[in-house]
Amino acid sequence: MQRAISGYHLLMILTNVDGKLNVNEDLVIRDWLSQHFLVRADLDKEMEVISTLERSDYPSHFHTHMNLFYQHSEKQDRLQLLQFAMNIIKADGEISNEENTFFNELYDAWNEEAE
Repeated sequence: MQRAISGYHLLMILTNVDGKLNVNEDLVIRDWLSQHFLVRADLDKEMEVISTLERSDYPSHFHTHMNLFYQHSEKQDRLQLLQFAMNIIKADGEISNEENTFFNELYDAWNEEAE
């Protein structure tokens, strides 16, 4: 269950860091997680946690869930999440500086495995 929860936090921060909350992105993320992680987490509860975060708290929260996801996943899970994260942040045709920064931190932390 931790993979799904941490994956949700990572993906939601990535999609919200530019200040543009999109309900459709949330639905796409939830659908992707349900297909890749069969354990059902209470994502409404997790959304409440994410929505109470100050933007200044995003980096530390992101790192916490980046590490939790890593601890509770396998290489293939991480590679799938990275690919999905890239697809979702570029879906609107523009990758903001903030999205790029957070994605690069995630990619750099897990990149050794991709090689």
